Amino acid sequence: MGRRYGLRGPWVLRGLDLDLPAHTLVRIEGANGVGKSTLLRLLAGIDAPTEGRITGRPRTAYVPERFPAALPFTAAGYLTHLGRVHGLPAAEAAARGQEWLARFGAAGYARTPLAELSKGTSQKVALAQALLAGPDLLVLDEAWTGLDTEARGALDRAVAERAADGATVVFVDHDPGRLAGTVGLAYRLEDRTLTPVPASPGDDGPRVRIEATGRPSAALPPELPGAPAVERDAGNPAAIRLTTSAAYSDPLLHALLTARPPWHITGLSQLPAPVPASAPAAASAVAAVDMTPRPAAPGAGPTGTTDAAPETVSLPVRPARPALAVRPPGRRTAAAARYQAALLARSQRWLAPLLLYAAFLGIGVRAGQPLLDSLGYAAAALLPVAAWLVRLCVTQEPPAARAVTAAAVGPSRAHCASLLTGLGYALALGGAGTGAVLLMSAPVSTDHTVAVPLLPAALAGLLAAACSALLGGVVGALCARPVLRRHGWSLAATVSAALLALVTDGSPAKAAVTDLVTGSLTGTVRLPLLPAAGAAVVAVAVAALTARLAALRE
Repeated sequence: MGRRYGLRGPWVLRGLDLDLPAHTLVRIEGANGVGKSTLLRLLAGIDAPTEGRITGRPRTAYVPERFPAALPFTAAGYLTHLGRVHGLPAAEAAARGQEWLARFGAAGYARTPLAELSKGTSQKVALAQALLAGPDLLVLDEAWTGLDTEARGALDRAVAERAADGATVVFVDHDPGRLAGTVGLAYRLEDRTLTPVPASPGDDGPRVRIEATGRPSAALPPELPGAPAVERDAGNPAAIRLTTSAAYSDPLLHALLTARPPWHITGLSQLPAPVPASAPAAASAVAAVDMTPRPAAPGAGPTGTTDAAPETVSLPVRPARPALAVRPPGRRTAAAARYQAALLARSQRWLAPLLLYAAFLGIGVRAGQPLLDSLGYAAAALLPVAAWLVRLCVTQEPPAARAVTAAAVGPSRAHCASLLTGLGYALALGGAGTGAVLLMSAPVSTDHTVAVPLLPAALAGLLAAACSALLGGVVGALCARPVLRRHGWSLAATVSAALLALVTDGSPAKAAVTDLVTGSLTGTVRLPLLPAAGAAVVAVAVAALTARLAALRE
């Protein structure tokens, strides 16, 4: 696969061909600015490759280098929301969030607003959201940055546990000794592509020896964490010694103690020197992957790139862990929408559009005015308000938090959740405005000579409000990221497009409002069914387009 920014921008990555096996820690090395973060974002599903494809994507979690504190939640509240986005029920998400905060030494900050947390504690919250759902692919972009010594050790153990449980962990860290002795695969990123890095004999890291006894006929559990070297005592068949990396000691002890029948730990010691590389620790994982760099094809450029068909990056496919009741993608999208709704409500950014809509109604709607005229005015006033609300929802998350959500549920689904949230708020406002107009206005024609049936008029007003809300959502989606990124251009385009959607011939919003206003002249109620259907079609098409762009242009 390859990745570049812009249609003619320089290639950041090109010609990558990589397979990531299960039960493996994968280290990515390279100088600053060579594209390590870009590669991690591609693997996490936050961005899409410009050429090539990624196949077999499992459940994924991502931790950025710097996690933002500018979110209006407490630490526990945020973890509960993100746990639901990852696919957990609310109660289990809350419980697991508390467990991981305690494991990283941050349990005392569970009820503290994120904005009041230090950088290190904010990073612990980011780690907790990634680990609480037991992802099958864990992507860490210098996640150890800002952590204290105890938290770094806890993260080392958590990473080893995820790999021992069958996950793939891909990480970048500035410390060359990070997880030494436990890394199964290592690559160096240079010249826009990956080069395998052979394991160094001096990188085996500290190792431990565990002594245990069990029943004479008891067998060791399969696939022990860390693939330890096993020695049996010839004089005592029930006694064994296992040697593994220190990072795998906790998960290995847990596997022995929870086996059926359990093993009894009789001794634990750290070895004074690394064990020779003959122990089958990570060799099997390395041998299972073809890491031979392919030579440049004839006619390739100075970086070895060609115009051949793009390569494929394969990610492991695994079923969900039985211990977790992970919900299907559709329900996770709904959870992402609830998270976006809570984010908008707690930020109080909804207040300005609400006041604007109330001002429109206060100026244009008077008691005793003809009903259909007032309904048309209320529907027209909703369109710019809906555009504002959708634009707020699409842009309200800080970039790093948006990347975390995109990795959990996919960038397209995360973007659709934002659009649905803004549209839901706009529809709620439209329903409330229609109800207010029905209470205040007189059900008569413009000349007050013909009575207007109330129920058909209410339905027509709701359809017109829905039309305006949908068109406003279209305007908000097209005038914000990922289509327009600059704030000034986005704001100017939103105002201009909202006005055009109200006055341009052929616009569903104009047609719906016109039906109400012209019907008021004769007291005839015309249901704007065709404009509503047209607005729905346009809204779905724009949502699909911008959702696709969200993956390409994040």
